[in-house]
Amino acid sequence: MQVGVLLVFQNWHENMTDGEMFTRETELGVLAEQYGFDSVWAAEHHFDDYSMCPDNLQLMSYLAGRTSTIKLGTGAVILPWNDPVRVVEKVTMLDHLSQGRVLFGMGRGLAKMEYEGFGVDMGTSRQRFDEAAPLIMEGLRNGYVQGDGPIYKQSRVDVRPGPDPEFGWADRVYGVAMSPDSVPAVAKVGARMMTFMQYPAEQHAEAINRYRDIYRETHSREPGPVLTQDFVYCHEDPDEAERVAREYLGRYFLSVIKHYDFAGEHWRETPGYEAYQAGADMIREAGMEAAGAGYADTQIWGTPEQIVEKYRHRIEVLGDHQPNIAPSFAGLPFDKVQASLKLFGEKVVPELHKMGVAVPA
Repeated sequence: MQVGVLLVFQNWHENMTDGEMFTRETELGVLAEQYGFDSVWAAEHHFDDYSMCPDNLQLMSYLAGRTSTIKLGTGAVILPWNDPVRVVEKVTMLDHLSQGRVLFGMGRGLAKMEYEGFGVDMGTSRQRFDEAAPLIMEGLRNGYVQGDGPIYKQSRVDVRPGPDPEFGWADRVYGVAMSPDSVPAVAKVGARMMTFMQYPAEQHAEAINRYRDIYRETHSREPGPVLTQDFVYCHEDPDEAERVAREYLGRYFLSVIKHYDFAGEHWRETPGYEAYQAGADMIREAGMEAAGAGYADTQIWGTPEQIVEKYRHRIEVLGDHQPNIAPSFAGLPFDKVQASLKLFGEKVVPELHKMGVAVPA
C-alpha cells in the first residue's frame, strides 16, 4: 500500500495569521517525504478558513522544488472552476519540473458558497465535469486539447511543453467520487476513484465495488487501488490519542457543516446533488453532537498498533486501496500535528507498505 498525506490548510488556529498558518502547513509536505510517506496532496478550496489552498498546482510546484522523490497529488483540481486548457498546461509543466511525480486528481466541487463566489451555476457542475474531464485526460496523453461540447468549445490547440510520453498517465489520474452519479463518471473516464471516509467502511464498500465493476466493464482491465482519505491522529498513549482525536475531529465536523451548508435545504433543488439531501436530513435528525461523534468514529486514530489494525480491517472490507491521511485540521496545534505525522511515518507507514499490492509508479 502506498500512503499519502493531505494538506488541508484549515485556519482554525487562535492568534495565527493566514500566512503563518499556510507556511506551517506547507512545511508538513516537506516533512512527509522525510518521514517516509509516498505522496503529498492538497485540495482546492476558496473564500473560507475551512481550507485555504486556491491553487494546489502552484503549491505542488513549490513542493517539487523542496523535495526529490515524493509524488505530488492534487486532491483535487475542481474542473468547473478551471479552464481545461489551463489545467492541461499547468499539470504538464509541473510534471516536467518534478520529473514525472504528478498524481492528478480532479473533482466537481460541493460548496454552494464557492460556486457563488465564482459566479458559476452549481447545477451545471455535473455537465461541466463530464465534459472537461475527457478533454483534460486526452490533452495529458496527446499534447493537444480540442472540444465541441455545449460548454467547452475549444478549437484544437497544442500544449507546449508537451507531455513526456515516458512518464505516461496510466494510473496517475484520479477523480473524486462522493455521490452516486460521480462513481460512474469517474469510472467511465478511466480515472482512479478518490473518496473521503465519512461512514463505516462497510457503507463505502458498495460504492467502491460499483466503481470497480463499471471500470472493468468500460475499460476491460482492472482499476488501480481506490484512494481513501481520513483525518488522523497518532499517539503512543491510547487514551490521549482518543481524547485529542475526538475533540478536534468534532471541531472539524462542525467546519464541514458550515462550509458546505450541510444543514441547508438547497441540495434537493440542485441538479446532481440531490443525494446529499438525505445526509443533511440525517444530520438534523441525529443532532450535531451525535453526528460529530459518529463522524469521529469513522476516522483513523489511536496508537500505531491500533491504527495498523484499523487498516487491516479496511483491507478486509474494501480490498486493496491507497490510504491518505490528513494530520492537520481544526486548529490542532502544530507540535501535536508534527509529532503525530512523524510517529505515523515511523511506525505505521512501514507496516502499511507490507499490506496490499503496490501501486504502479
